[in-house]
Amino acid sequence: MSQDARLDEEQATLRRARVLGMDYLDTSQLTEKPLYKDILPVEELYKLRVIPIRLFDNNLLFGITTSTSQQTMTALRQRFADNRVSFSIISDVGYRDYMKLYDPPKEVVYQDIEINKENTTDLVGQISVLLDQVRADDMLAYLVAQAHRLNASDIHIETAQTDVRVRLRIDGVLHPVARLKQDKYRILIAAIASAGNVSTNSTEAQQGHIAQKISMADGNTVDVNVRLETVPTINGMDVVMRLFNMDQSMYALDKLGLSESERAIVNDIIAKPTGLVMVVGPTGSGKTTTLYSMLNSLNTDERKIITIEDPVEYQFTGITQISVHSKEGGNDNSFADKLRAVLRLDPDIVMVGEIRDLDTAKTALQAALTGHLVLATFHAGSAAAALTRIADIIGQNPLFISAIRLVMAQRLIRRLDDNLKQPYTPSEIELQKIRQVVESLPEGIDRPNIDGLQLYKPGSSDDNPYGYTGQLAIREQFTMSEPLRQLLENPDVKITSQAIEEAARHSGMRTMLQDGMLKVIAGETTLDELYRVVG
Repeated sequence: MSQDARLDEEQATLRRARVLGMDYLDTSQLTEKPLYKDILPVEELYKLRVIPIRLFDNNLLFGITTSTSQQTMTALRQRFADNRVSFSIISDVGYRDYMKLYDPPKEVVYQDIEINKENTTDLVGQISVLLDQVRADDMLAYLVAQAHRLNASDIHIETAQTDVRVRLRIDGVLHPVARLKQDKYRILIAAIASAGNVSTNSTEAQQGHIAQKISMADGNTVDVNVRLETVPTINGMDVVMRLFNMDQSMYALDKLGLSESERAIVNDIIAKPTGLVMVVGPTGSGKTTTLYSMLNSLNTDERKIITIEDPVEYQFTGITQISVHSKEGGNDNSFADKLRAVLRLDPDIVMVGEIRDLDTAKTALQAALTGHLVLATFHAGSAAAALTRIADIIGQNPLFISAIRLVMAQRLIRRLDDNLKQPYTPSEIELQKIRQVVESLPEGIDRPNIDGLQLYKPGSSDDNPYGYTGQLAIREQFTMSEPLRQLLENPDVKITSQAIEEAARHSGMRTMLQDGMLKVIAGETTLDELYRVVG
């Protein structure tokens, strides 16, 4: 860290200390830094985020960071009741510098994590030994850096009776990479909890966010930008870290893999000044990427765009983004309350990170009816199921029919590596399945000729043992066509997913299965992969 950056860090810490009414200490100005290793073990220094700085005449001074809890300070006063215990706030960089004295960086050769079909046990063992040697902050940065290198979307840390498993989700599939000893896990989880502002002692599921630069012992600096999801288990706290992609160029409509007809519909819908656009699918299906791509195409000086997200995954210039954390039992931070406040700021376009409840759904629909374009995500298994779920939430209300412009459902499947894929002739059973799907395509969509069809299966190489590279989306989408409108406006008809899908298909919608099958025929993915995702 440069001298100017360190000065900025210390000044910011001083301001926070004044707000909290606490003493502040600039550790960079200390000429001597004696170590009191008998007071607290290194493991607790990491866990509690405290540093013993001075012990003189029964006066014990601890340096704490702004993330050190009040409970920790109370516990330390009780623990060292024979001393006059006091606390001074120090900067995060000051804390890390002190920890390098208490836990000196080790000479470690950072080998790259490899993902391989063969010798998986050996590879896991090698990385496990490596992780057992490094500092906690280095471990976190190393895992994130390696996950980015391997294009992983998530890091899973899972507790068991004797050890802790680390897995990476790559192209939608989990791969084991290491096992941690319990003592190393406790240090790592304390560092993650402190950085993400979650508690290691919570008995409830928690959410957090880490966005910071970590300087590693080998001199490298790693940008850590992850969303935390934690849950207590019988063996400890499990953690999933979702990695955010910081490359703005990926958020573009032409990179979504839309067909020409789908792209034309999307362009037409989002160009309108009002209405609700819903992108639906399970967690990890690329919903946020799709919405960000739409927003990026709409982001001009003539439009005011506001987003409400939990959390903000990527920061766009020219867009007002609001982070919200909904809490059970309280409304102060709810999506609905934030949305109502946002609508008073005269936006043209609003993005709602997720429609979760009746209040948010009603407010979003009302906004779409009163002069705003609203983009939102929603958890549903299909485009048709999204409408039935909305109807379940707000009732069979004709107003929501007028508000909804586009419903898009999607899943992510693995893309074949073009350099490794191997051709083969499908069996008669496979051909029969393909023929049924192709023949069910709606009118207006070209049916590919499957006579003499050649499919592909993944090959393998040392660099890519599984034969896939990246993911692609399979989608289904529909607009509010007249057959759909008539169905939804009929009070005598019970709205079901099957009825909505049938009406949408009559209006030209191709299902995710059909979309995926066309990509199988085109050699972009495999039959096995398609059925793994859509069932």
